[in-house]
Amino acid sequence: MAPMNNPDINKPGSPAQRIRVDKWLWAARFFKTRAKARQAIDGGKVHLGSQRAKASKEITVGDLLRVRQGYDEKIVRVLAISDQRRGAPEAAQLYEETPESIEARLLAAEQRRAAGQLLLSDSRPSKKDRRLIHKFRDRFYSESDQ
Repeated sequence: MAPMNNPDINKPGSPAQRIRVDKWLWAARFFKTRAKARQAIDGGKVHLGSQRAKASKEITVGDLLRVRQGYDEKIVRVLAISDQRRGAPEAAQLYEETPESIEARLLAAEQRRAAGQLLLSDSRPSKKDRRLIHKFRDRFYSESDQ
């Protein structure tokens, strides 16, 4: 997919073809703020090529970025450079996710759905849940004491 004709999006050969990783991640809408992009970079969730990135590292068109967001990890190729945050359709033209990355994300999502019953709840146990927990514990401990 070719980038749109936008003066803020730089193509190879134009004068400003380098930009800081944190600024590009923000402009490409991976993170809501540059501060969150920087936190992710400092936390080791962004890799440039095969190395851990630094926020001040400059990227160019053609670079591969590995970005981890929650459970998902995306491997994207930089198609264009922009230092301004625009709408989602324009931001999507700044990068292209690799087919292997898409396949891996879909497989991981399917595995998470299949293991959905094993995941812990976000809320506290209800009174009924607590009674069942105590009943289970009492049965387990009373059998093991004998």
